[in-house]
Amino acid sequence: MGYQLGLIGHPISHSLSPWIHQQFLDLAELDGEYKLYEGSPDRLPQLLEELKAKKINGFNVTVPYKQVIVDYLDEIDPDAELLGAVNTVVYSNGKWKGYSTDGEGYVRSLIETFPNLLTNQTSVLLLGAGGAARGIYRALNGQGVAKVDIANRSKDKAEQLLSLRIDEVDSNVISYQQAEEQLAEYDLIIQTTSVGMKPNVEEQVIQLDNIRQDAVVSDIVYQPIMTQFLRDASMRGANIHHGHAMLLYQGELAFEKWTNKKLDVTHLVQKLENKLRGE
Repeated sequence: MGYQLGLIGHPISHSLSPWIHQQFLDLAELDGEYKLYEGSPDRLPQLLEELKAKKINGFNVTVPYKQVIVDYLDEIDPDAELLGAVNTVVYSNGKWKGYSTDGEGYVRSLIETFPNLLTNQTSVLLLGAGGAARGIYRALNGQGVAKVDIANRSKDKAEQLLSLRIDEVDSNVISYQQAEEQLAEYDLIIQTTSVGMKPNVEEQVIQLDNIRQDAVVSDIVYQPIMTQFLRDASMRGANIHHGHAMLLYQGELAFEKWTNKKLDVTHLVQKLENKLRGE
């Protein structure tokens, strides 16, 4: 029968995960399938029973289950426990174990494109303080960068991220206005909010007037592929990093946990972009 993999969440009918993981299965020369298991929030216990009955090898988790699923797992990876969210579950030795691959997957995608970017001299600005920002913030701390400042509308929410800080990394919570004013200080600017996502494609979380031309600007939004934020950065001469690369690499990390297969997925970044463009 091969590997039985899937995704739980609601709504998920337009998810690209089945396509992505079929690419991985083909690349690894493994038999298997990746299916969508959609259910409203009150159906989680029933969904998990169905997956156990199918003896599924593992599954991804998306909204609205990323936090609540923690209570149904037998084990949880320490980083996922710290983040309070799980997006990947592995079935092993009769137990469910939960992981979070978002942050590490993001960093993998960044290093693949800019291999010399993350050093102990790198200064980072993180825009937003939601679930994606938490994972990315923790992963960047693990890379030993010099500084990660967090800009968010709600200062209280941004300050909650500081509990994930590793001591050697300098971090400050600032306003969006402060971020705009001191933009030239940062080597890497990461946009982690939903601002600029379809259908509100003209929106932009901050203005980039003060950006340095050698800076890298990253946006985790992947619909559209070229957000207004990235377009503005590109027009100002900055280097850009697209959101669909994170989507691919966090999936690749989950696939690695399910199958113990390490893949070189570099060539799939362009293939996924073509898929998103409908080509």
